[in-house]
Amino acid sequence: MNLTEVTFHDARPFDGYGPGFFRVGGEVHHGALVLHAGGLSSWDGYADAAALTRLADAVDVVLVGTGREVAHVPGDLRTAVEGVGIGLEVMSTPAACRTYNVLMGEGRRVAAAVLPVVGPTGDVPA
Repeated sequence: MNLTEVTFHDARPFDGYGPGFFRVGGEVHHGALVLHAGGLSSWDGYADAAALTRLADAVDVVLVGTGREVAHVPGDLRTAVEGVGIGLEVMSTPAACRTYNVLMGEGRRVAAAVLPVVGPTGDVPA
């Protein structure tokens, strides 16, 4: 079997995640976030469509991680993002992190907008 090392160039991959946090490029970030080749920022969740629509010139698709389980996103979020020409793919946060890393490794124009997984008490950390 041939294994090829993945090169992310200037982009930072997801290194891991846990209850309420993500590890990106070796740094821990708490709460929801948006990650793409141009950087990382906090995200206010489904009500924050502007954080995603601003990426219209930088990405072709946004992977939305809905937490531990797949959930529907509000129609107005989908309409806003798709209205500026960005595709929206909804999946669980673990799947979004993995998929983002694969697509970034392929050099694709992708972003991930991810909600944290549920904490050990059953609450989504703030």
